[in-house]
Amino acid sequence: MMDDEVASKKKKTVRLVDSTGIDLDSYIANYSGHGTVDRLVYIATRCVPLQVEAYTAALNELKTTLNVQRYLQVHTKLNDLLALHGKPAVSVDTLWVDATQKQARAKTDKLEAELKNYKTNAIKESIRMGYKDLGDHYYDCGDLPKAMKYYSQMRDYCTTSKHMLDMCLNVIKASLELGNFPHVQSYVLKAEATPDLAENAVAKGKLKCSMGLTKLDNAEYKRAARFFLDTSFELGNNFNDIISPNDIAIYGGLTALATFDRQELKSKVFDNSDFKQFLELKPHIRELLESFYNSKYVQCLELFDRMKNDLLLDVFFSNHVEVIYDLIRKKALVQYFSPFLSVDLNRMAKAFNTTVALLEPELAGLIMEGQIAARIDSLNKVMKVKETDQRCDTFRKAISVGDSYRSQSRALVLRMTLMKADMIVTDGSRDDSRRGKAYYGAMPGTFSP
Repeated sequence: MMDDEVASKKKKTVRLVDSTGIDLDSYIANYSGHGTVDRLVYIATRCVPLQVEAYTAALNELKTTLNVQRYLQVHTKLNDLLALHGKPAVSVDTLWVDATQKQARAKTDKLEAELKNYKTNAIKESIRMGYKDLGDHYYDCGDLPKAMKYYSQMRDYCTTSKHMLDMCLNVIKASLELGNFPHVQSYVLKAEATPDLAENAVAKGKLKCSMGLTKLDNAEYKRAARFFLDTSFELGNNFNDIISPNDIAIYGGLTALATFDRQELKSKVFDNSDFKQFLELKPHIRELLESFYNSKYVQCLELFDRMKNDLLLDVFFSNHVEVIYDLIRKKALVQYFSPFLSVDLNRMAKAFNTTVALLEPELAGLIMEGQIAARIDSLNKVMKVKETDQRCDTFRKAISVGDSYRSQSRALVLRMTLMKADMIVTDGSRDDSRRGKAYYGAMPGTFSP
């Protein structure tokens, strides 16, 4: 559930990254189609050292598509950036632009004519394919709203559950790119109701990832973690125009670490055979999880710090990096203190590689939130467990038991009184064989003589 603090942190201004360990070529090799362009442009808008390289790579990728409009937009941004650095501008490939626009128009006319012909013949399967072809075409052209329109119109012409599943997956993919996450959730539920889904591990993986991204966007981190952890490794690269297997390891690992307790980490992360295969792709995420589980909190937080800039360049995860880091740090502080009756703040500050002056407000915040039941002795720099008054606690329990006993006794006395007076409450469906007794039959809880 998203609280005000999480929501405010999520809406922070875009943060520029001055340094990163990302190798752009190897990073982008994990994606295909729109996913490649989306991530290149996202990196270009946030990472100063990689801006020119990312925009140039995005232009080259766009020239393999029909998306002329986005090509021109990225080209303008690249030239603005080059002008800012006093470098010569890159010229527009007008031959490619003209040829691609002509090709796109011709294909649009052809597909629309075919669809019109299919409607005239009233063949449902042909009409469905006509809408799908037009949706795919507009998707390739980068016109996502029109692609969504045609994908959605397939629904009236789906004759099998496989067709319905295919329609839902197309709508989900377009909705994810548009950032329309409520729409994603709606179509995931429709897809999950199709009988063919049980035999399709790849489709199930796509739906799990889609729901995980939806919950992540809404800052429901625990639910997001469960969806990513339930994703089968059979998904492979079949959804890498949206999310790669490496991303599943990152999103699932970090959201689980931020929200799961130790038992859940053991059973749902470390003992999860599918997710262990995802973690093999990102060894530093596995190392971070193991560090936390083995109570090496400083090592865990240092690993997170080292990868923070890379995470800030992730199209889906960047808005959540600081929130996730805070949740993990708070959890580490709580777990560090949990075995002790009192802790020296100087030693605790040393264990977390910080100062007492910075640590004390953090601990005070956790105490105010009720995550740590303790009190801080600021003079002696000691935090002690808040002692419970056993005498008062015993009296409270005794009063509670007395109230419960009194309530049960009154109910028993009332029942006995009704039975003694032969007053019976029925639903009126049985024959009244007790004509000599006072009979009250009606709806349950009502009386009618």
